[in-house]
Amino acid sequence: MIKKVPLTELKNRMRNFRKRMDISNPQWEIAVIFSKINLYYFTGTMQDGMLIIPKNGEATFWVRRSYERALDESLFPNIEPMNSFRDAAKSISELPSTVYLETEVIPLALYQRFQKYFPFKNVKSADSQICAVRAVKSEYELSLTREAGRIHQHVLEDLVPEMLHEGMSEVDLSTELYSVMVEEGHHGLCRFGMFDTEMVLGNVCFGESSIYPSYFNGPGGIYGMSPAVPLIGSRDRKLKKGDLVFIDIGCGVEGYNTDKTTTYMFGSSLPQYAIDAHNKCVEIQNEAASMLKPGAIPSEIYTTIINNLDSEFLQNFMGFGNRKVKFIGHAVGLLIDETPVIAEGFDEPLQEGMVFALEPKKGIENIGMVGIENTFIVTAKGGECITGNNPGLIQIF
Repeated sequence: MIKKVPLTELKNRMRNFRKRMDISNPQWEIAVIFSKINLYYFTGTMQDGMLIIPKNGEATFWVRRSYERALDESLFPNIEPMNSFRDAAKSISELPSTVYLETEVIPLALYQRFQKYFPFKNVKSADSQICAVRAVKSEYELSLTREAGRIHQHVLEDLVPEMLHEGMSEVDLSTELYSVMVEEGHHGLCRFGMFDTEMVLGNVCFGESSIYPSYFNGPGGIYGMSPAVPLIGSRDRKLKKGDLVFIDIGCGVEGYNTDKTTTYMFGSSLPQYAIDAHNKCVEIQNEAASMLKPGAIPSEIYTTIINNLDSEFLQNFMGFGNRKVKFIGHAVGLLIDETPVIAEGFDEPLQEGMVFALEPKKGIENIGMVGIENTFIVTAKGGECITGNNPGLIQIF
């Protein structure tokens, strides 16, 4: 049975996008969307095609493949088949000189093929407007996000402790974890917007693996399978007594994600200084969560947190060595790495219904990455945690 995105959702999303465009670019005349995530957001189906949104007139989803599936899955009112951009171009009687596109994600070759049949003169970005609309979740979206959070909490807090046993590899844990996640309702993918980023689950690491260098723009690291696949985990790194286990993974339902990190002490306790650092990260998470209220400024949350930390703690905070990130949280939705970000430069006020992952973490030499991450909904009372309240460093001994 296909669960279709309600028509009211699709209409509200389109209406909100048009309003955002009218405010930020009053002279806009047409926007065109190509990326599958944004196509899904606006049409309820993830097909190969393009969505043409005129300022005045109805938007049309032109589908190359599969038109039949689009009709089956989507309640979007205007879906048309096309073999090439030429077919869609015939529907445009007068093309404006400027077209708004997703400049962050459209490859140059696709842009050139599109422009061959749509010979506009100028291109401007619609990325920030789309992101701003997607950032505020409806009750429908929040219901899916809450379900993802429920699964996330149950698996990481209740089921993972039973999976851990001495001698298992990171890959052993990753594959078992993935299977259980899907059985519990996870949609099976971990989607990111960062250019050319692949991910299966996230970072599943033992000990020092969690601070190994990685291209991924996050505080943690991972050995991975090999230089060709620096993901999933290491076949060679086996779990032993005294290890810190670090699991930073996404979970999703019907496209909507939560992000959560849980840590475990296997076989024996960590040194007290590592436990103290971890507990400080939990305090930071809770303090930042209390500030997730409508009207709060993300950059001010970030500077408030950072300015209250001493120089010793800031060493290896949000990373390890010179591989530190300059944020403590990020929005979550159809992608795990959405905007706004709890970082400098993000100065628009928060709105009720936004969803954020807060992830204060600290790398510790020869031990790994301690800290925590949970997903929160912005409310008038502060961030509502939907992925559980366990502080981590769960004892497995």
